[in-house]
Amino acid sequence: MRFALRNIILLCFLSASLPIVAQQREANIWYFGRYLGVDFNSGTPVPLNDGQLNTTEGVATICDANGALLFYTDGVKIWNRLHQVMPNGTGLLGDPSSTQSAIIVPKIGDNTRYYVFTVAQLSGPNGLNYSVVNMTLDGGKGDVELKNVPVISNVV
Repeated sequence: MRFALRNIILLCFLSASLPIVAQQREANIWYFGRYLGVDFNSGTPVPLNDGQLNTTEGVATICDANGALLFYTDGVKIWNRLHQVMPNGTGLLGDPSSTQSAIIVPKIGDNTRYYVFTVAQLSGPNGLNYSVVNMTLDGGKGDVELKNVPVISNVV
């Protein structure tokens, strides 16, 4: 019992320190729905209407550590910060009817590359795949340098 209590106290201590580490602003801008978005950089949500998405389900957006938009995706296309489709940014194997068609994950140890994981519709043949966006390409606007690498097929 003493061991469990010590672990709970340690977990509480570590959890309390997370906000100090999590001060970066990678999730401060969201794009979704029909050409809409929200910017949280000011501390108050500010509506945006400059997005290029036109979907009713899963999307993903990523910003830099200062909250500046890098890119966003619907799992099929990737748009850069200027709302232009990135080079090689079409034909991703996500599906508009999957609830979360894409997730963006920074590459550990490389602050210029991001994994974009996409998932097909339920039991679809494309399954789970990843692509890699390199933000040093296309004049710093980003480019998809690796696309649709299979991870697992027929996700449920």
